[in-house]
Amino acid sequence: MTLTLLPDLGDLLRLHPQYNAGTVVELLAFLGAREVLWATSGDPDHPLRDALPPAGITVREGFTAEWAWADAEQTQLQAFLNQYPQGRERLRDAGRAEREFTTLLTAPMTPAQVLSPESFEAADAYHAQLRAALDEGPGTMWRERRLTELAARLEGHAGVVLAALDDVPDLLRLLPDAALPDVTTFTPGETGRLRALADRAWALNEADDLNALLAALARETGDHVTPRAELDAAAASIYLAVGDLDAARELLERAAHGLTDDQPRSLHGLTLARLGQVRDALGNRELAVRTYRAVLALSYAPQVALDTAQAGLKDPFTLNLE
Repeated sequence: MTLTLLPDLGDLLRLHPQYNAGTVVELLAFLGAREVLWATSGDPDHPLRDALPPAGITVREGFTAEWAWADAEQTQLQAFLNQYPQGRERLRDAGRAEREFTTLLTAPMTPAQVLSPESFEAADAYHAQLRAALDEGPGTMWRERRLTELAARLEGHAGVVLAALDDVPDLLRLLPDAALPDVTTFTPGETGRLRALADRAWALNEADDLNALLAALARETGDHVTPRAELDAAAASIYLAVGDLDAARELLERAAHGLTDDQPRSLHGLTLARLGQVRDALGNRELAVRTYRAVLALSYAPQVALDTAQAGLKDPFTLNLE
C-alpha cells in the first residue's frame, strides 16, 4: 500500500500564482486522486477547504490530533523565556530561523520547486535550528511527538496525503512506504491560472494595475474552484478600494444572486459581508444590518466575514480613502 505525500503551504497557497489551491486540484487530477487524506493544518479557513469539495475531491479526516494544548504550552514557554536574557536570546535565534524559512516559502514556487530536495533540506535545517534554540517539547509544540502520532495514524492507508511541507521530510522517514509524486510531466492548467487571478485581486497592493486586473476578471467565466460569483466579488473589492460604491454594489448584488450550494463554502460569507459594508457606505443602514445578520446566520462563514459582520452591526461601515 503506497502513500503519496503532497506538500501543503497552508494560507501561503493564496500567495503563489503557480502553486495555489487550483494547482493542488490539478495535481490531484494528474495523480488520479478523487480523495485526499487530510494531515495538514486544522485551520477551518484553509484555502483547500474551499477548493477541494467543488472540484469533486473528498477530504478524509481523522488523521490530525487536537494540538491546541501544545499551542498553549508554547505560548506559556515563550512568556517564561521572555523574562530572562538567555531566554530572550533563544527566542531571537528561533525567530531568525523562522524568518529564513519564511523567505523561502514566500518566494515564487512551482510544483517542482515545492517538491525539490532544496525545499526539504531547508525544512530540516529550520527545525534543527528550532530544536537547538528551544529543544523538543513545548518550545516546538512537541513536534516529534505529533509526527510520530500522525505517522501511526497514516500507517496502513493508501492514497494521497496532504501534509504540511515541513512535515513531509520526517513523514518520509517515518513511513517507509510513502513517496513523493513525480511531477516531471505535470502541466499546469486553467484551474490554477484562474485561481491565481482571483487571489491576486483579493490581495491588492500599490503596484497593481487595477484597470488591467478588472479587465482580466471581466473576461473570465469562472469554473468550479473559482466561480463567476467570486470573480464579481473580487472585482467589487477593487471598486470599493477606489471608492466607486455604485459599481461595487452592482457587482456584489450580482455575485450574491449567483451563489449556489456547490460553490466554495467561504464565498457566501465573504460576498455578503462585503455587500453589507457597501450598503452601509451608501447610507442604507437598514439593508446593511440585514445583510450582516445574514452572514452570521450562515452555517459556515470564514472568520474574517464573521468579524466584518459583527463589526458592521456594532458600528456602521464608512469608507475612508485617505
